[in-house]
Amino acid sequence: MLGAVAVLLGFGLVMLASASRVRAADRYGDPLFLLNRQIVWLGISAVVTLIVARLDYRWYKKMAWVLLVISLVGLVMVFVPGIGARRGGSSRWVVIAGLQFQPSEFAKIAIIIALAAWYANRSRTMTFVRAIMVPLVLIGLICGLLFLAPDYGTVALVAAVGGGIMFVSGVKLAHLLIPAMAGIMLFSLAVLNNPTRWQRVEALWNPELHPAAAYQLQQAKQAFALGEWTGIGLGESIQKYHYLPEAHNDFIFAIIGEELGLLATGAIVLLFLAILLCSLRISAHAPDRFGRLLGVGLAMVLALQAAINVAVVTGCLPTTGITLPFISYGGSSLLITMTIIGILVNIARNTTVEDVAKENQNTRKVGFSTSRELRFSDI
Repeated sequence: MLGAVAVLLGFGLVMLASASRVRAADRYGDPLFLLNRQIVWLGISAVVTLIVARLDYRWYKKMAWVLLVISLVGLVMVFVPGIGARRGGSSRWVVIAGLQFQPSEFAKIAIIIALAAWYANRSRTMTFVRAIMVPLVLIGLICGLLFLAPDYGTVALVAAVGGGIMFVSGVKLAHLLIPAMAGIMLFSLAVLNNPTRWQRVEALWNPELHPAAAYQLQQAKQAFALGEWTGIGLGESIQKYHYLPEAHNDFIFAIIGEELGLLATGAIVLLFLAILLCSLRISAHAPDRFGRLLGVGLAMVLALQAAINVAVVTGCLPTTGITLPFISYGGSSLLITMTIIGILVNIARNTTVEDVAKENQNTRKVGFSTSRELRFSDI
């Protein structure tokens, strides 16, 4: 897992140097300005990762509700004048002493820790309220504040991961369908009543109807078309010359496809798949219920974020603002992503050979036990 992460980080810096050069030169007078800032954030993230990797993951179980409250306060602060920053029609950033941070990034980890602690602290027999209603309220609080931002992409990500943890914890799929359908309906109504978001949806199948909304996606597709199998050459991108907005951020995957082709983008997808499989293996062998639920939740958020970004850039989903982990420019995203890796490493460090043998024995008896470890007999 660490090998795959290291490759993605190194490759991300190389591609960021190429994708951000034109924008940085025009805006800051230095073609390496954004790259240098990302390197600083990478250094900070590396230190945090080392600390987190040595901090016993069970500590998060004790601090779960404190971390959740902090995340809620952060999501509220984006609306406070003088502290919150609004860009592109969304309030997603908190600016303090010149430093900006996206509280939504921290909220993704906080809700996973809270749900893992909630189910790990409960007995195998739980009431309907404890097993379903309380977790749904926690997820709803986070998603509600994200809706107000609005940050629909992160809403979908948090809701999907939250539902995934509930299912892994033992909640029956039939009991998740009603809140899932209700959430999808509310989400759809919110998109329909937001002209900007609805235009992005319509632009997927009818770009001529909303050329402005479809512009970024059309340019991304053009980048992939130019790159073909092997690309037009590292640093030779045409789209980064102000044709493709956010070339260094949300749509850096398109620049990779243009410069290095389908072979490079396919390799990136395989690296993310390797991280997912390693993360699931770590969670499956964790020594306790909290570690298993925490590990699988962190694995899901990494995999889903990468999948959403790739789907958006290739025209399978509307534009959301979800970054590509380890590669896209952004200090908040990089810091939280590396923190996730640090937690997974710590779970692995606390797993003994006896834990692995016991888990393998349980798996042979009942299948992949992590997927449905808890049983709620009265739900």
